[in-house]
Amino acid sequence: MPARSDTSAASSAPGSTPAPDAPGVSPRESQRAAAAGRRPRGPDPHPDPWRDADGQTNVDEMARSLEARGRTPAHMRLRRRFLRFVPIGPGERVLEVGCGTGVVVRDLAALVGRRGQVVGVDASRRLLERARVLCRERARSARITLRVADGASLPFAASRFDAALAVTVILHVADPLRVAREMARVTRPGGRVGLQDQDFGVIAVTHPDRALTERLMRGVAERVYAEPHSGRRLPGLLRAAGLVDVRLLTDVYQDTTLEPWTKTFLERRAERAVGFGIVDVATAERWLEGFGEVVAADAFVLTLNYYGAVGVKPR
Repeated sequence: MPARSDTSAASSAPGSTPAPDAPGVSPRESQRAAAAGRRPRGPDPHPDPWRDADGQTNVDEMARSLEARGRTPAHMRLRRRFLRFVPIGPGERVLEVGCGTGVVVRDLAALVGRRGQVVGVDASRRLLERARVLCRERARSARITLRVADGASLPFAASRFDAALAVTVILHVADPLRVAREMARVTRPGGRVGLQDQDFGVIAVTHPDRALTERLMRGVAERVYAEPHSGRRLPGLLRAAGLVDVRLLTDVYQDTTLEPWTKTFLERRAERAVGFGIVDVATAERWLEGFGEVVAADAFVLTLNYYGAVGVKPR
């Protein structure tokens, strides 16, 4: 069946933005650390801290970052529209891979109700500890199970779930096809496998120095994420994993006022760029100052594409 495409835009509300990297350090701190012959002081020796959250010194701050993003109206719209697209219904058994602090788990629990079950897995014990606390109230009206597990080797029997989801996870995964195949394995015939991700190859932001902006944004994304362009590849990934009737949902995150979380996102991009040696401190600071000029002219725009793909396991 041809892919069905749907498109919408989620506008930013106060405090909403694309998911920033894990909290880091200032460009100047990063430069000093590099000059001293050591890695920039940051949350993790790995460029993508989400691949080893328990190895970070600031995992509690990372958890707060996930929750703060999850509460923003723009991301709530993106997430909930994807869940309607899957769709998820009352009484279903649903798996979420890479559940983090349980933001999506709580949404799923509201959809499946008392007769359903939501199972969330994550490789991070510390994020799951936080998830257990945050999901406690929702667990009074739905069955929620949280456990440590690797998405590439799920500890479940075949065909156990009605649906399996991974939301903003695949761009961090070293072997996306293996994870998709595991999700398909544990989904019943006729059930759905759904993936949603950003695509950092489709991010646009207004700035006086377009060339510098493109070099900095692209350079950081290519060094941080296992698959920075994962969004556009989700439909093909599902087909390669054996799913059929694959459908595509396209959404856009947008901010036209440089909200606080967008500002944080850009600041952390600058920090990363210095740490990776893409730019020096002075250039990073000049780049950040350029956004002030754009905002003063009432011309700021940041957009980031989100893609959701859903496939059906053959009967």
